[in-house]
Amino acid sequence: MTQQNTVESFEIDNGIGLHSGKIAKLRFLPAKEDTGVVFKRVDLPSSPEIKATFDHVVDTQNSTNLGFDGKMYVRTIEHLMCALYMFGIDNVLIEINNEEMPIFDGSASKFIDVFKKQKLIQQNAPRKFLKVKKEVSFTDDKGNQVSIKPKDAGLKVNFEINFPSPVVGHQLFSAEINEEIFQNELIDSRTFCEKFQVDYLKSIGLAKGGSLDNAVVLDGETILNPNGLRHEKECVNHKVLDLIGDLYTSGTQVVGEISASKTGHFHTNQLLHKLFRDKNNYEII
Repeated sequence: MTQQNTVESFEIDNGIGLHSGKIAKLRFLPAKEDTGVVFKRVDLPSSPEIKATFDHVVDTQNSTNLGFDGKMYVRTIEHLMCALYMFGIDNVLIEINNEEMPIFDGSASKFIDVFKKQKLIQQNAPRKFLKVKKEVSFTDDKGNQVSIKPKDAGLKVNFEINFPSPVVGHQLFSAEINEEIFQNELIDSRTFCEKFQVDYLKSIGLAKGGSLDNAVVLDGETILNPNGLRHEKECVNHKVLDLIGDLYTSGTQVVGEISASKTGHFHTNQLLHKLFRDKNNYEII
C-alpha cells in the first residue's frame, strides 16, 4: 500500500508572480500525516494559514486563488499543486512572503526540478484516494462542460479545446495520467493566451509579471515566443496540467475519469463542489 509522503525543509527564491508582478520566496516544511497542502502567509500579521482545498477557493479568474470570506490570500496555486500531485507529496506546509506563487516559465517544470533534488520522507499512514462512485458533471451557461465518472484505478483525462487562433484551433488530449505522460507531455507545457487578452489583463491590473519568458503569447497566426511551441499540443497539455493541479484541491489523489470541453479553473472547482455535495458520489479509500 502506498504510504503518505512529506518533505525535508527547503526553499525556492526569487520567482515573480504572473498577475501581481511581486517576487516571492517559498519555504517548504514537513507536515504530519493527513495534514494535506497548507499555505502560510508569513508577511501578514499572525501569519495566517490556509489549506489548499476546493472550499477555500475564492476566485478563479485566470488562476486558482485561495482565501477566506471572499478575501484572497494565495494566488495562482495550480502549477505547484500539479507538481505536488505528480511528485507524490501529500503533506507540506508552504510559507510564502506575498500573495502569489511564482510563475517561473509558466509550467510546472521548475517545481519538479527542485523537488527532484529533495528527499521525500515516507510517513506512517497509507495514502488516501478519492474514488468516484457516481458520474457528476457541471455545465456553464455557454454549454462548456466538465464531468467525472467512476474508474477502477488511476486517473484518466480527456480534454478538448477549440480556439479561434489557427495556431491552436481544435486540440484533444486523452490519456491515463502517469509519470511517462507527465514527463513527456505535461511538465513543461506553458500557460498561453492571445495578445489582446494580455492587453486586457494588464488594463484590469493583472498579468503584471507576464512576459514571453513565462507564457506562450499568440497574435493571430503568429507565435510571439522566438522559439515557438515546445509541443505540438502544448496548449491543451497545459490545460490538463492546470486541471490536475485544481483536482488536487480535493485534498487527495483522484481515482476516476474526467472529461472536459473548453473549461477552466472555475469549472473544475464547481465540479468538486458538486461531487462533494453528496456522499453517495464518492468514497475515500
